[in-house]
This record gives sequence, C-alpha cells and structure tokens, in this order.
Amino acid sequence: MTETTLAVKQRLELYYWMCLTRTFDERMVAHWKQGRGLGGTFSQRGHEAISVGAGYALGPEDVVAPMHRDLGTYLVRGMTPRRIFASLLGRATGVSAGRDANIHGAGDLSLGIFGFISHLPHSLPVGLGAAMSFRYRDEPRVAMSFTGDGASSAGLFHETLNLAAVFNAPWVCLVENNQWAYSTPVSEQMKVPDIARRADGYGIPGVIVDGNDVEAVYAVVKEALDRARTGGGPTLIEAKTMRMLGHAIHDGAEYVPRELLAEWEARDPLARFEARLLAERVTDRAELDEIGQRCAVEVEDAVAYAEASPWPDPGTVMEGVYAT
Repeated sequence: MTETTLAVKQRLELYYWMCLTRTFDERMVAHWKQGRGLGGTFSQRGHEAISVGAGYALGPEDVVAPMHRDLGTYLVRGMTPRRIFASLLGRATGVSAGRDANIHGAGDLSLGIFGFISHLPHSLPVGLGAAMSFRYRDEPRVAMSFTGDGASSAGLFHETLNLAAVFNAPWVCLVENNQWAYSTPVSEQMKVPDIARRADGYGIPGVIVDGNDVEAVYAVVKEALDRARTGGGPTLIEAKTMRMLGHAIHDGAEYVPRELLAEWEARDPLARFEARLLAERVTDRAELDEIGQRCAVEVEDAVAYAEASPWPDPGTVMEGVYAT
C-alpha cells in the first residue's frame, strides 16, 4: 500500500462520505422495493470505499467520469443528496431536470463531473479528451475515468489506454473489478488473473488496490493523480471488490455463490473502516453514531425534497437537447 498520511479530520470526513453513500443507497433500495421509485436503479453496496477514496483524492480543478456505482464520488464532488434523489425520481429539481431518472444523467461540469455513459467503456475517451486538453493548455489538471471489469475486455478500453500512453496524457483509468459483468464472472471473460497486468502492453503503470479499503484506495489514486499532474503520464488502477447486490434493482443475483457473498460481507468497506478508526482510537462510538444520525437526517430530507418537487414541464422537453 502506498503510504499517505491523513489527518484525523480527513479520516473522519472519509467515514462521513462512506456513511452518507451507504445510507443513501439503503434508502434508495428500500424506496424502489416499495414501488415508489421510477424505472430501475443500481445499488452502490460494496463500492463505497472506491468511489469515496478516489473522489476524495481528486484536486478541485480535476475532472472525473464516474459510473453508476460511484455515488460517493458524486457526493464528494459536491452533488447534494437532494439533487440526486430528485433526479432518481425524475423531478424537475434533479440533476438532469427530469430527463433521465437514474444516475446515468447525473453530470455537472461545474463540479467537474461528466455524465455517465451507459455503455461502460465509452466514458474512457471522454475523460482522455479532457486530459489531452489539459496537456495542450499546459494546465496542472488531471482527468479520471471509472470503468468495470467487463468493459476492460472491450476494444474501446484498449484503444483509449493505448492513445493515453502514446500521448503521455494526464489521465487515470480506475477499473472497479467487482467480479461480475452483469452475470458473467471475470474468470469466464478473461485469461489474466489481474486486469492491472493489461497496462504492461501499453508501457504504463498498472496498480492493484484493495477496493474495500478506503485509505488504500485514496493513497493509490492520489499517487497516480500526482504523477499524472507532474508529467508522469497515465496509470491503470484495478480496485478489487465485490458487487454485493444484483446488477440492478430487478436482479436477484441468484447466479452468485452465497459463500462468495459471505466472504466479501466479512470485508465490508464501511464496517472495516469503522473498526479501524475505533481500534486506533481516532474516534469513539458516540461520534460515529452522531455521524450516522446526521447522514440519516440528510437522506430523509433528500427523499422528502424529491417527492415534493414538481415534475418537469412537458413544454420544456426540447430544452438542452442537441443533435449533430
């Protein structure tokens, strides 16, 4: 693990963002199971350490292209629970003003967030394009793109890595290896045991990190961002984790072995970080409970705000729509 010393305040901030992400996710899943949601939705459970740790490492002027399981990054970058839940319910106050009733349309360039493109590899060249613009303008900024294990077998993944390497772009590619590309296990879609090894073919660093350790994720991503910012070029990071629920709300994931889920549940990223903070006497149970209560209040406020928000005016349906 790359060593990066975090102050007590920063470690508690990481815990807060992870707790808020988990609380939001659990409330969202419950909402949809009650039939109160709109369309489908995607659980973040198991990915909190990756999305929060990586998002926390970004500089204020950096940009990021997150995915549908990176709620923590959206939150850390400044997107409020109110805006996100309103977007999930298709309301006019949501991020996409009712144009997209899930996190796919939750981009906000003022926060340095590119909206997620549903076909996973397609966010990679978008991030690379931004990185190349930083290089051309000689700006000390970095772009980071998230993608999944399944997407790493697609041609666009390899084309983007090759181009980024050739042009020494200030770009970081973070692969969230959660073991399953929908219902296809990693072992059935690639021969190599580690996706990070694919970096060797392009002459760039490939790093593996424990995706359930938020401080490890932060350290590895911070090092890659700093390296890219100072002219060191791109890095491929593979964060190993487990998708603890199905692909989306409709998927019961019966194809995933129960013993595998139990093994990863024992490594739950939030519980693990909480135990570390207590063991190292960084905080106490009362403070962690206070943070948890604060997150619960924020999420319930977001739900109430979203449900009270208006539906978009049909007369505005053509606004913000562009074609070439």
